[in-house]
Amino acid sequence: MFHIGLKRKNRYLHSLAAVCACAIMLIAVEPEQAATPTVPLSLDLGFHQMYNLDFAGAHRTFEAWKARYPEDPLGAASNAAAYLFSEFERMRILELDLFTDNKRFEQRDKVAPDPEIRNAFERELSKADTIAAKILSQSGEDKDALFARVLTDGLRGDYSALIERKKLEGLGYLKSSRTTAEKLLNLDPNYHDAYLALGIENYVLGLRSAPTRWMLRLSGAQASKEKGIANLKITAEKGRYLRPYASLLLAIAALRDQDTDRARKILNNLAQEFPRNHLYQVELRRLGN
Repeated sequence: MFHIGLKRKNRYLHSLAAVCACAIMLIAVEPEQAATPTVPLSLDLGFHQMYNLDFAGAHRTFEAWKARYPEDPLGAASNAAAYLFSEFERMRILELDLFTDNKRFEQRDKVAPDPEIRNAFERELSKADTIAAKILSQSGEDKDALFARVLTDGLRGDYSALIERKKLEGLGYLKSSRTTAEKLLNLDPNYHDAYLALGIENYVLGLRSAPTRWMLRLSGAQASKEKGIANLKITAEKGRYLRPYASLLLAIAALRDQDTDRARKILNNLAQEFPRNHLYQVELRRLGN
């Protein structure tokens, strides 16, 4: 799925597999050194912690980033993502078999959202949008601010559709996220995290029946399963913050297409990168790995 304090350099390094680089940050100091090793502050570290289900650590990292760079909307947007994923984990929403069995997904047990998490989630989204709007009012082509809007609308769409089960509301947010992502990609085709927004809308809606896809296209939505997969692959291969999430979605797509070998390969890679995330291990056992 994507500085300000130092002349606002664009921290989006096009070809950097930044999440993996967090391992470098964790190299221990030599035994004779008494000082505790210092881990450089970065959003990459926070996202790695989030995908590894260390939500407390992710929140600490994102809060520290916000304190250091209060005019960066991605700090608050990233913290909102950590709140959303913690709810996904608590409510067991990202279990892959839910997404490969439409009936089971619709009939899954209802678990009430945590109101405190919901409030914190909304506060962070509002904060990110306020900062991004201020930046965009001065420079409508600021790429990081545009990406923050892509992220906040995408997070709202996920919360509405997957937690609150408000499909139409979720669809509206996904459409808004995709529209902003297209503007961002017109400015910078190498902002690889932004392709996730195009991929999600196209893939999810591309699974609908032909008449439904036709109606959705009339409303301005995009509904091409093939285009969705292609865009998800871009983020999964070249993305920075959203690369693991795009990979998980591709694993779901592979399972829906009965391509268990492809799904197993993706999940094995994720399990090695994020060993504390039990979701990948559970799904691999289900696949007989």
